[in-house]
Amino acid sequence: MAVIKSQFTLRLNLVDHAKIKKIAENENRSMTNMIETLIKQKIQQFENENGEITVTDEDISQE
Repeated sequence: MAVIKSQFTLRLNLVDHAKIKKIAENENRSMTNMIETLIKQKIQQFENENGEITVTDEDISQE
């Protein structure tokens, strides 16, 4: 079963981009995978501190 992912443009300053690239290379990941992993880690951290984020079908619908 295919995983549907949202696609969007992300703008980073050059220093942050270079740092994430180095982290990704160190962990043998692509930049995209590294950014996705960092986002998932931050969501998990937030939920651990604040409780689970409730997401509705309306939240998920693509605009």
